[in-house]
Amino acid sequence: MFRKGKKRHSSSSSQSSEVSTKSKSVDSSLGGLSRSSTVASLDTDSTKSSGNSSSDACVEFRVKYVGAIEKLHFEMCTTLQEPLDLVNYIDVAQQDGKLPFVPMEEEMILGVSKYGVKVATADQCGALHRHPLYLIVHMLCYDDGLGAGKNILALKTTDSNQEECNIWVYQCNGSEQAQAICKVLSTAFDSVLTSEKS
Repeated sequence: MFRKGKKRHSSSSSQSSEVSTKSKSVDSSLGGLSRSSTVASLDTDSTKSSGNSSSDACVEFRVKYVGAIEKLHFEMCTTLQEPLDLVNYIDVAQQDGKLPFVPMEEEMILGVSKYGVKVATADQCGALHRHPLYLIVHMLCYDDGLGAGKNILALKTTDSNQEECNIWVYQCNGSEQAQAICKVLSTAFDSVLTSEKS
C-alpha cells in the first residue's frame, strides 16, 4: 500500500495530463483562518504523455471518507470550474452542516487504476464508491485548514448524461499522499489516452 500525504489538485478528464504546482493562498471562512497551500493542477488537455506501462495495476491509499454533496444541477456544476470555487463551495457546505468537518473514524482504501477510482472498506469486502475515469471532471487536494496537517481530496464527478455532478470528499494523511494520488491519477489518464492513440 502507498501511504503518503497530499496537496491541492484539480483535474479535467479529456486528454493527456501533466502535473504542475503553484503556491496560492486560500482564504477560508472557517473562523477567519487563512490557508496557505500548494496547488497541483492536473492538466488533462496537455499533449505530454508518460506512457507508463504499469498503469494496469491498482495503487491503493488509506484515506478517510468525509462525505459527499450529490446531485448538483448542471448549472451549479458549471460554476465550480476553478479549484478555488470548489474549495469555497466545500467550505460553505461544511459551515452549513451539509458536509462534516471531521471524517468518519474508519479508514477506507482508495484504489486508483486506469479504470478510475474505487473506494472500499479497509477489509476490502465491498466497494463503497466507484468513480469511472471518464466521469471524473476534477480532482482537487488541499490543506484542510484545521491545523493537524491533514489534506482534503475532492473528486468532482458527473453522470453519463452530464446533467448532474457530485463532489466526493476524502481526508488524506498529508500533502505527500495527496501528491501521490494526483500523480497516479495523472498516469492513469496518460495510459488510457496513449492506448487509444495506438
